Amino acid sequence: MNLETKRAHFTSPLYLESGRILEPYDIVYETYGKLNDAKDNVVLICHALSGSHHAAGKYVGDRKAGWWDGLIGDGKAIDTSKYFVISSNVIGSCFGSTGPMSGQYPSNEPYRLKFPVVTIKDMVKAQMHLLSKLGIHKLEAIVGGSMGGMQALQFAVDYPNIAKSVIALATTYATRPWTIAFNKVAVEAIRRDPRFKNGNYDKDDFKEHGLDGLAIGRIAGHISYLSPHSMDEKFGRNYVPTDGLFELFGRYEVERYMEYNTSNFAKIFDPLSYLYIVKAINTFNLSRGYESLHDAISRIRADVHLISFKGDMLFFPEEMAHLAKMLKRNNQPHSYTEIDSDYGHDAFLVELDKFEDIIKGVLK
Repeated sequence: MNLETKRAHFTSPLYLESGRILEPYDIVYETYGKLNDAKDNVVLICHALSGSHHAAGKYVGDRKAGWWDGLIGDGKAIDTSKYFVISSNVIGSCFGSTGPMSGQYPSNEPYRLKFPVVTIKDMVKAQMHLLSKLGIHKLEAIVGGSMGGMQALQFAVDYPNIAKSVIALATTYATRPWTIAFNKVAVEAIRRDPRFKNGNYDKDDFKEHGLDGLAIGRIAGHISYLSPHSMDEKFGRNYVPTDGLFELFGRYEVERYMEYNTSNFAKIFDPLSYLYIVKAINTFNLSRGYESLHDAISRIRADVHLISFKGDMLFFPEEMAHLAKMLKRNNQPHSYTEIDSDYGHDAFLVELDKFEDIIKGVLK
């Protein structure tokens, strides 16, 4: 698969949607496969909120493979024996690309809350600069789920000629109040944690014990990523065997699962990055900068393939169905599939067997 991690450094300014400038900045990205001489066998992968550039494969010492390893690799749906696959870490993240805990040039003092608010549009513009630096001007496809799907759609609207196909999974055209409300729990839990110190913490403060506010906020996220049915199937009403039923803080298995997963997450994910990326998700609106959503959608030249999941309670299937109706009305090439799933929003990361054939078909 020829897995490699690389860093691109940019000294030219990145003009942000807010009117501010990010300069200089870095983008960390991962590549798989081999770029052909024409540089036209490229598939770009866009990650979700908690994701990173590490989408597939393993490095020495890794216990887990990348977050979409089941889809990306030699002979898999996104075939790295045929395509050169790029997965980049978004600006604002904490996994190598420039974010709030990066040094603010010319000093090494972290930006912290001085880091500018970035949007999905800004993330996409930064990735366009990366592609240009690599001499890549045409993509076979852009693929992403959740926030990655937002990026894929933003690419299609802002840069109509960059990709032949766009595959967006479990996403939306504009973040709705329901999702913003879930995100508010995380934002307030982080801000009100005394150890957050209004962003004035040191980089390694949470490596050992994590930040409680982020862990609590992540519980709200997990609830929105799953579905009632998937929780019934996974946990039932099972009680932790070592806890007493009549102990006040005795736990059901679902509670123990939430505690374990969120406390680990809070040790590896920077809380400021979480706040900035959540802000980017909340402000996502495909029509911003255009006269209307119809005007934005009309700009698309790529074949658009939309995949939603029946049990998704974060970005409901009706949101992607609305996009599909607009594309159909405009006679723009597209497909829309609603996957029968009880898993919830995270189905795009888990139930790969239910949609990998669709991706194979697009990339045939």
